[in-house]
Order: sequence, then structure tokens, then C-alpha cells
Amino acid sequence: MRFDEMELQAPILRAVEEMGFEEMTPIQAGAIPIVMEGRDIIGQAQTGTGKTAAFGIPLLQLIDPKDHALQALVLCPTRELAIQVAEEIRKLAKFMHSVKVLPIYGGQDISKQIRSLKGGVQIVIGTPGRVMDHMRRHTLKTDTVRMITLDEADEMLNMGFREDIETILEELPEERQTLLFSATMPKPILDITKQYQKDAEFVKVIKKELTVPKIEQYYYEVRPKNKLEVLCRLLDMYDPKLSLVFCNTKRQVDELVSALQLRGYFAEGLHGDLKQVQRDRVMETFRNGKTDILVATDVAARGIDVDDIEAVFNYDVPQDEEYYVHRIGRTGRAGRTGRAFSLVIGKELYKLRDIMRYCKAKIQLQPIPSLNDVTAIKAEKILDRISNVIAEENLTDMIRLLEDRINNEEFTSLEVAAAFLKLEMGGGDEISEQDKGMEFGDTGAEAGMVRLFINLGKKQKVRPGDILGAIAGETGMPGKLIGSIDMYDKYTFVEVPREYAAEVINVMKNAKIKGKSINVEPANANRG
Repeated sequence: MRFDEMELQAPILRAVEEMGFEEMTPIQAGAIPIVMEGRDIIGQAQTGTGKTAAFGIPLLQLIDPKDHALQALVLCPTRELAIQVAEEIRKLAKFMHSVKVLPIYGGQDISKQIRSLKGGVQIVIGTPGRVMDHMRRHTLKTDTVRMITLDEADEMLNMGFREDIETILEELPEERQTLLFSATMPKPILDITKQYQKDAEFVKVIKKELTVPKIEQYYYEVRPKNKLEVLCRLLDMYDPKLSLVFCNTKRQVDELVSALQLRGYFAEGLHGDLKQVQRDRVMETFRNGKTDILVATDVAARGIDVDDIEAVFNYDVPQDEEYYVHRIGRTGRAGRTGRAFSLVIGKELYKLRDIMRYCKAKIQLQPIPSLNDVTAIKAEKILDRISNVIAEENLTDMIRLLEDRINNEEFTSLEVAAAFLKLEMGGGDEISEQDKGMEFGDTGAEAGMVRLFINLGKKQKVRPGDILGAIAGETGMPGKLIGSIDMYDKYTFVEVPREYAAEVINVMKNAKIKGKSINVEPANANRG
């Protein structure tokens, strides 16, 4: 069904057209006519299905712009979602100049919210805790509310808001319209619908419409200690413009963001412990592209609505099958092709099989990319860019410059091109897979490790932590992989995994520890 086939007010229809909407999504087509008739509704739908417009459009249709009292209340589980819903409804109300929409949530100065409420607001979108706070202060009066919407109701219950929701519903007028939207329908949700709704109509987006067919889905079997390395290789190989990485815990978000930043990635984290100012800053840098990688928990990611996310990474396999659908639905939007990658450890493979059965989708096993694979993909992308430049740009002056240089030097044009490619791919520090696995003699290290000699010791006031920090910081190798560090007066021995040894030696050539240049070389087994 098209929006212009509905009997919508002209300002709403104009806003819908300006936003580029024509056809209704399934949840919109099912919900809007019912809500416009004044009936209660239970909508089963997830983020990304257009459910905000499903309740936002009829909400605006039924609002009286001349009445400045509070007429509609929307409850959301998180601040991010409250802000997003408010922005969406404001866009829909763009040409309804007398309608005021206000998001209220914790973390924002409550005095500003009180001032706005006193000025007259018809629509409030808020988190249950802050709405309750205003109700206790009598700064939010609910006796004129005609419609309440519970958005992401299952998440509100998961976050412990059931009592708050029931208290708010008890305070509302009997003669009101109650809308409830939830991705899942557990028993507590059904209990609320029975108690607080009247003859509610059930509208459900069937499961096959919850997945996005244009998403390529892959998984990799990894060991816990290799997860970060595999994630980084995938990021380097596919080089997504924007990517979203999901973790199951707030602690894991913080640890992963630190590790990615240490390796030079533009990554930021999003979880429930962040202050509102921090959340706003993180989302702003992600939206404007200053942050390439957003690492988030499932709850914190509610309300993220960015169309350009090219890849979703499940750093942790989600505990709930529906969370997987929520996560990967963040990519492949607006007709684009997206990619979803899952890193699976041991028994998590059984959980992934449950997810595949639930989604009725094939998640393909892929081999972990080698460093050579990553290098080849990088080179291919650079060469594609070069092809575009050759096709579209006038290179006459550049060719003349190169000809003059090549004629006066002892190298070929192919060598020049190869040197430019190497510089573009990261200068002279690239280490091949073969170099990484180069043979070291007996260095006196444990099996699988290489013992390295460093020409700094206790007399230079260097501590083991300085050595560990320098190696981890310069190479990006996780500090926990570094073995024993034996310090003497004028030198130090440190053990590193054999596969990292050549990289450590190469990268540390230009490094300094406490301002002092260092020399790193394989240790002699008989030395020290």
C-alpha cells in the first residue's frame, strides 16, 4: 500500500514524501489503519522495519495542534532510541508547525526538560525512569494523554522497567489508546497487553521478513586468543566504510576498543555505563565518519539508525537467536549489500546452528584469512583505484615527471609502480607471511617462542612494563602473548611467539623506550 492512498493530513503526507517514503513496510501497512481507527494494537516488529512511522504517523494524525497539553507519550528502553524516535517524529511533523515533540531521558539536565514541558508539549518520548521522575515532580501531567506507545517493550522488561511501566499506565486516563511494539512476545509482555489494553489487534511481521536477503553471512572458527587478530584481518581485508562490532558485555566492549585503538583503528565504544555526553559524542563521530568502527552491546545499539554500515561483526556470538537478527539487520539497508561476520569459539558452534535454524539462513564457514590474503586484497583495491584514475584523469604532466626521473636513474617504470604500491600499502614495514615464519636458531626460549635480546637494562631505569608496553604498542601484539622478561643491568631478554618474532625485530628498529633508541635481535642460546 502507498502512503498517498491513505487519508492522511496534507502536512503529514508532504513530510512523508520529502523523506522519500512511497510504499509502506508490512508493519506500517498493518498498523497504521488500525491505530487511525482509534483501536489498541500489539505490533511484533524489530528495529529497521519502519515501526516508528507505524505509530508516529497515526499519532500525528490524531493530535490536536491547537491544544498545547500533553496528548501522546512514547516509552523507549534507552536514551539513544528515545532520541532517534523523537527525531523521526519531528521529521514527520515538519510541516505541522504547532506540534512540539520533546525527548526526555536520564543524563540530560532535568531543569531544561522542565522548562520545555512548561512551555507546552503535545508529544513526549522518554525512558521510563525519567518519565517517572517528572511524574513525581508533577512537571509531566498525564491526565490529558490520549495515546501511549510502548516501543521495544521486551527490552524495557529485560532492563527491569516493568514496575515503572505499570505505574505509568496506572496513572493514565482510562479513555486512551495503548500501542505496544516488541520484537518478541514473552509472557510478561502478554500479561501487560491483557491488563492494560482493550481488544488489541495483533499485527506481526513474519520471521522471514525479519532477515535481510542482501546480507552475506559468514563465520570463522577461532581460538579465544586469536579473536582480535582475526577481527583485524577481516577489517583490513574488507575495509568497510563503517562497521558495527557486537560484544555481549560492557567490559568486553571497553577491552576491544582499547585493543583496536592500540592497533591504529578509529574505534569507539557504546554501552550503558557511558554518560549521555559521551554517547552523543560517540554517535556523532560515527555518523560523520570520523569513527570507522563502533563497538557496542545489544542494548546500547538499540536506536542506532545509520544507513551506511557495510559490515556487522559478531565478536561474541549472541545468546539469543533474535539478537542475531537485530544485529545483522543494521547492515544491508536501503537496497545495499551488507556483510555479517561471526567469530565462533568451540561449543558456540551449536548456538550458531540454532541461529541458522531460526533465521532459515545459511551462514557459511570461511577459512581465517592469512596475512598474504589481506595483502593481496589491499593491493587489489589500490589497483582498482589506480584504474579509475587512469580512466578519468589527465596524467600527461605526471608521466613527463616520471620519464625524466626514470631516464636519469637505473630503475624501470615497473619498479617505480611497485614502489608506489608498497608505499600506499603501508611503507617499508610490511612483513610477508614467509618472513613471519622465518627460521630462528636456538634462542633458549620455550617451545613456540623466540628469545630476543634488547640493549637496554636496569641501569637505564627501564622496567619490564616499559618493554612490554613498547612491544605491544609498536606491533599491536596483545601484551598477554609476550612471555618472560629477564632484565639485567645493561640488557634485557624477552620471549615472544615465534610467529611475531620477525615483526617485533623489524618494527622495533625505529622505536624508542624512555627516549632511548634500541636494538633488538635474536638471542644466542648460550648468551647471558
